[in-house]
Amino acid sequence: MIIVHGTFIVKPEVQNDALEMMRQMAVASRAERGCITYEFYMGVSDPNTMLLFQEWESVEALQDHLDTEHMEEFVRHLPQILNGEVATRRYEVRVNRDESIGAQDVDAVRPEIETREKIVH
Repeated sequence: MIIVHGTFIVKPEVQNDALEMMRQMAVASRAERGCITYEFYMGVSDPNTMLLFQEWESVEALQDHLDTEHMEEFVRHLPQILNGEVATRRYEVRVNRDESIGAQDVDAVRPEIETREKIVH
């Protein structure tokens, strides 16, 4: 499973537009093959900070998501709503079945961290 966490800081004057854009993105993404979870959240301490939480069945499913038309449209409109950088982190969750140490179904997390300016793709 692949987990992606993102942070978006939006311009206060376009917050409603940003929320609608993110709602549409979440609806379209949840309909994709391999999508487990796709949610945006508004920050409690700063309502202009939006958080994104995604779970995908595989790297291939995530890559297919990145290649969709709705992702291309989302990325094209991001500069109009952003007030800063987008930071994303990607984690791979694997099952370790190493019988030699007696571990069965132990989850291991290996973070892969990337930060990008203005757009995510």
